[in-house]
Amino acid sequence: MDKRITYKPFGNKAILIEWSAVINTAILYDILDFKLKIEHQKEIEFYDLVVGYNSLTIKLKRPFNDFKVIVKYLEFINTSTVNIVKKDNFLWEIPVCYDPTFGIDLEDIALRKKTTIDNIITLHIKKTYTVFFIGFLPGFLYLGGLDECLFVNRKPTPRLNVDKGAVAIGGKQTGIYPINSPGGWNIIGKTPISFFNAKADKPCFVSAGDQIKFKPISIDEFALLEIEVEENLYQISKTLLE
Repeated sequence: MDKRITYKPFGNKAILIEWSAVINTAILYDILDFKLKIEHQKEIEFYDLVVGYNSLTIKLKRPFNDFKVIVKYLEFINTSTVNIVKKDNFLWEIPVCYDPTFGIDLEDIALRKKTTIDNIITLHIKKTYTVFFIGFLPGFLYLGGLDECLFVNRKPTPRLNVDKGAVAIGGKQTGIYPINSPGGWNIIGKTPISFFNAKADKPCFVSAGDQIKFKPISIDEFALLEIEVEENLYQISKTLLE
């Protein structure tokens, strides 16, 4: 996999670092390693580092004077062999109810794909998904790993409101709506888990590099778990990734 990178200025207070334009876990971990190295250096002052599928954007606290000089320093950081303690990543098991009450687009997808609703659910839960980055909405996970058989175009007319917790498919991706919002993805289920809490020390408990596994539950189980989540009694199953 070609992991050569390029550097582009975004005005004079931001730098866009880009890798090959593919969705790939090797590139993701390369981006996350580079991000850690930038976080631990002291020469470049920044207020945010934004991870994308194949990019890392550095938002600077003050304008840079010489773009070539700062790029040379970034190249040095990237190739350095300093020992940095990497952040732990986890596999999270997320309960999802695929009942038609919540999976309001399952029938439509089944017709478009000439398959059954049960097969769509089976294909969706058998995969383990990688969290590439978080964006669009606070706590919205961009997940890689969707089975090609489930690739389906976004809806031509987005809904004005999609429920918090809706599990959906849009193009080559699957994701979870962390809050009520407009949305054009195809809804196949719902989770009672909350992925964004503005009052928490870490508003979104999931990080880039984590993995997600969906666990099917019944509508009765959903109702019980929803109460447990609201009362802060539910513990999400997680496993440390090696």
